[in-house]
Amino acid sequence: MTDYSSRELKILVNLFILVTAVLVFALVAKEVVQGETQKFDELVLNSLRSGETEKLPIGPAWLTGIITDVTALGGATVIFLITAAVFFYLLIQRKYEFMWLILIATIGGALLSFGLKELFARERPPLVYHLLTVKSMSFPSGHAMISSIVYLTQGALLAKAQSNKNLKVYILTIAVFLVFLIGVSRIYLGVHYPTDVLAGWSVGLAWASLCWLAAKYLQKAKEK
Repeated sequence: MTDYSSRELKILVNLFILVTAVLVFALVAKEVVQGETQKFDELVLNSLRSGETEKLPIGPAWLTGIITDVTALGGATVIFLITAAVFFYLLIQRKYEFMWLILIATIGGALLSFGLKELFARERPPLVYHLLTVKSMSFPSGHAMISSIVYLTQGALLAKAQSNKNLKVYILTIAVFLVFLIGVSRIYLGVHYPTDVLAGWSVGLAWASLCWLAAKYLQKAKEK
């Protein structure tokens, strides 16, 4: 496969991911607004609660501690530190197009997350005890969305720099698995409904794909 056809294939794949993610988000949002997912959401949350006290999650205390640490990987502090570190690394390497990709994707994603939360204004799950203090709206999950944007985008950049295909797959697998764990942790801790997380993953993936396509377009225009 030539470099040109390989590039075009990657663009088509990104377009497919973008469209699919947008459709999934739109479908989930529609069902949530109409109240069609409430029983499912409550069923999943309740299934993760202890039989002795329905407010606390199942499993030993140490598991809750681990999951709390995992969820912090999608929090503002960790995301800021990782993004800043990668931003300045790319600045030093003079890879300006990727530097701006990371910055715009992260800041734009945060603003989009805030806007969507205010638009849908879904309250946090009231039926379980929240193991973390949260003040923002519930839909979509900001942790799921921002972690999708940051870890998948940066994972893709790191994979792009590798020549070994197995290493590329490994890096992307780790990024996807990390995003998955962060999303699941939000449900386990009782601060999000499952559909909040699914919506966060979807819109995060869509935004990351859109930013990646924009970067590819600008890179191609620069080469002309």
